[in-house]
Amino acid sequence: MSDPDSSGKDRSLGDLFDNLPPASSPLPERDRRDEPSPGTRRARRQTQQPTDAVPPASEPSSTASDERHSLTNERQSRQQPADPAADASEQSGPVGDEGSLDSLFAPEKHDDVPPKRRGRGCLVALIIVLVVVGGIAAGGAWAWSIYGDRISEIMGWGEPKDYEAGQAQGEALVTIKSGDTGRSVSTALHQAGVTKTDEVFYEWLIEENANVTFHPGVYQLQQQMTAEAALEALQDPANRMENTVRIPEGGTIESSLPRIVDGVGIPLEELQAAVGDPTAYGVQAESLEGWLFPAVYTFDPGVTATEVIARMVERTRESLAEAGVPDADAQRVLTVASIIEREGRTADFPKVSRVIYNRIDQGMKLQMDSTAQYGFGELHAGSASTSKEAQNDPNDWNTYYITGLPKTPIANPSYAAIDAATHPADGPWLYFVTINLNTGETQFSETYEEHQRGITKWHAWCRENPDAGC
Repeated sequence: MSDPDSSGKDRSLGDLFDNLPPASSPLPERDRRDEPSPGTRRARRQTQQPTDAVPPASEPSSTASDERHSLTNERQSRQQPADPAADASEQSGPVGDEGSLDSLFAPEKHDDVPPKRRGRGCLVALIIVLVVVGGIAAGGAWAWSIYGDRISEIMGWGEPKDYEAGQAQGEALVTIKSGDTGRSVSTALHQAGVTKTDEVFYEWLIEENANVTFHPGVYQLQQQMTAEAALEALQDPANRMENTVRIPEGGTIESSLPRIVDGVGIPLEELQAAVGDPTAYGVQAESLEGWLFPAVYTFDPGVTATEVIARMVERTRESLAEAGVPDADAQRVLTVASIIEREGRTADFPKVSRVIYNRIDQGMKLQMDSTAQYGFGELHAGSASTSKEAQNDPNDWNTYYITGLPKTPIANPSYAAIDAATHPADGPWLYFVTINLNTGETQFSETYEEHQRGITKWHAWCRENPDAGC
């Protein structure tokens, strides 16, 4: 061991470090200012450019340094792809490549597992949902079309069938005929505007188990009454109008005479004898059909059958005169008016009249169902359609069989029908068909093809309303 110097340091150690050779870097020195940042476009372009040689390394200073430099050059050469197609693997590098930081964070790949087809699965699920929802909707629509009214009734939805107490107002005349039952009286009340629906009175009788006897006559009630209030009014003798008869529009002699019996008490045989001779009332016709004017009549006690009929015929003459019909045209106008009354609703009377005159002018058969029904005895059968037997029956009233007007009027026309027969609307129509019995909506057509489309609508409505009287 050598002696220390005066400063206390070991001179032998100082000489050892002072004589060490200068250190040399195993890696080549590069100017990092010109090196692009990893992941940039410039870095990717440089990696795509082929290199012919590895940059020269600095002079080695020892055997260990040379080995480290050789390893470094080998790693750099692996990071330089030989062709551009290898560029896609540059960022991640191969698994286990310790020379790339990106390889530490690259997602693990499983080439043997195909990717999930999420788009197709979502589409299938959506289709299934739509099919299920569509099936539920279709089923609900079908159930509502069949049981909607019943469901609404049970749940208390929709419009009430009966009026509320306290709504009654105005006046309504209701005729009850001999043999009328609760169902027919229920219909008469609704037609007169007393009750809200056709069935509410009859249904109320069933629910209350009411045992009621209906007496013939004309009763003075109010409009918009409850079913219970209507029954009380019909049972009150004070509301029955003595010696009063109501002849409805579109009625016939056959249907009118029993009403006179119920209202006045004259025997039916006497009334039938009274209408047997039209000339007794100055009517030059085969019968008095169409001459018993529809109205409400009140007679004095003890009135005779002839006096009753004469009163009604006189009212018809007054209406003809008011419409400007000469006596010579009375029978023809009443015949046209009777068809109008049976075929159309009041608002359509002038158009129905025009169809009749247009067909007569062109030599066409009228082909009116009401005339075929009258001639065959089906007019009061309660059906709007005509049977095949009635259409083909050869009688003087069937306008499917004859050309022109029927032999006599087929019903008692109102003043509105008489006026329409005298003053038809202007138009080219040759056909018409009612396509909704509830509303009376009627389609008027100029061509047969258009008329056939209207008949299709009528048949469709009848299928949807099988109990409406088609």
